[in-house]
Amino acid sequence: MAPDSAIDASVLDRLFDVVTSRRDTDPAISHSARLLSRGTRKIAQKFGEEAVECLIEAVAGRSHEMIGESADVLYHLIVMWVDAGVTPAEVWAELARREGTSGIEEKASRVPVKS
Repeated sequence: MAPDSAIDASVLDRLFDVVTSRRDTDPAISHSARLLSRGTRKIAQKFGEEAVECLIEAVAGRSHEMIGESADVLYHLIVMWVDAGVTPAEVWAELARREGTSGIEEKASRVPVKS
């Protein structure tokens, strides 16, 4: 895609649709299907590995590499959403709810989760 092309966050919605459509695909031919077939723990582990790789690039000041790792993080986050039955619309709604609220206020307003 050309650098001057209009790009927006709807690419994440499209990626979600692709991952969802691959859920029942043969794991031998789809990376998304393979991840989903391995279960929540493996999906979460892979997300964590990608997040750490992104952090390493950020700390090292390697912006170009951080861009690629960020894309990996977003992909693996979407795989986790599909696995958990969470939709992008739910996440976007939560972000919209928080918009305009300071992070300190938002965090203080959360009800503690009891285990």
